[in-house]
Amino acid sequence: MIGRALWGGGEARSTVEAGQRRGREGPQFKANARPGGFATWTWRRHPRTICAIRSLCSIRQKYKPMPTANDLPDVLETTGAERLATGFSFTEGPLWHPDGYWFFVDLRRNMLFRLTPGKEPELVRTTIGGNGTTFDLQGRLIVCEGDDRRLTRMGADGKVESLVDNYKGGRFNRPNDVICHSNGCLYFTDPDKRRPYHEREIPGPAGENNLWDGARVYRLAPDGNLSVLANCEYPNGLALSPDEHTMYVANTRSSQYIHAISLDAAGNMVERGIFADLNQGTEPGIPDGLKVDSIGRVYCTGPGGIWVMAPDGKRIGIIRWPEQAVNFAFGGPDLRTVLCCAHTSVYALRVKVPGNPHPWYKLRGQ
Repeated sequence: MIGRALWGGGEARSTVEAGQRRGREGPQFKANARPGGFATWTWRRHPRTICAIRSLCSIRQKYKPMPTANDLPDVLETTGAERLATGFSFTEGPLWHPDGYWFFVDLRRNMLFRLTPGKEPELVRTTIGGNGTTFDLQGRLIVCEGDDRRLTRMGADGKVESLVDNYKGGRFNRPNDVICHSNGCLYFTDPDKRRPYHEREIPGPAGENNLWDGARVYRLAPDGNLSVLANCEYPNGLALSPDEHTMYVANTRSSQYIHAISLDAAGNMVERGIFADLNQGTEPGIPDGLKVDSIGRVYCTGPGGIWVMAPDGKRIGIIRWPEQAVNFAFGGPDLRTVLCCAHTSVYALRVKVPGNPHPWYKLRGQ
């Protein structure tokens, strides 16, 4: 249970000192050594802990159980979701580390966690609106920190640095999700609809090519060059096909669909189209988290759970969870475990086909 992970015994772990942030007193941290891994800190109990626990209890009451009957014999090895941890506010950003653990965030509480199967989650560090995550080709953790309008990078020593925070001098709106190409490029989404108009800096007041829309997918090259891959209505999750010839981008909010963007050998856009329309059903869920398995099937959150689609866009079925699915990732040693971030909890089940491996996994020989 997350309550024990954060507050049991008055301790949890983090890699940065929280201090004071936005006029609120932060938790107190004490350094601990951790040979051969991420640096850790100990979080001492703060008087406001009781208020935080009561807040979490009220949040959990908002989410009603969803139907969980699964019948997808071509997709699922296990049909029932196992809850691994609960008591969060809004989970996001799941990512498997080949050393045997998951990363994920509690977005609304600005916390990045590490979850080792069979153990309690531990706090890695605080974030500023941490959301989507990935690794670069060196295995450093990349996090979209939307409230801070930037992407950060963290190495194995726990040091956090700003990776990129602006385009042509204008700060990003709210970076949402990020992936890594085998050539080392990072692609990330930056929707603008949740950033008030008076705070938007991309494009500037004069617009760009007679456009004033700043919702985009960006491409960050290994040499630091930043370019626009595509303009989108509300870009959210994204993923690459196994051959990296196609990028899928979930479009959220006003219209719910998935873009398919054809890429050239260098990873630049050639053409684009609509891969699938998710404007169906009345159950909770929107296009958000998006992944691809090793045979090219596309998985995307949507109404009712995680939609599974064939490479031609035809829907195979929906993987259902006890709560609304927000984001998910393939992991485990064989990449056949799906970890689902679903509002207040994280769940897991097994699939028959492994996920498409991150290029860093391949470099490690996995």
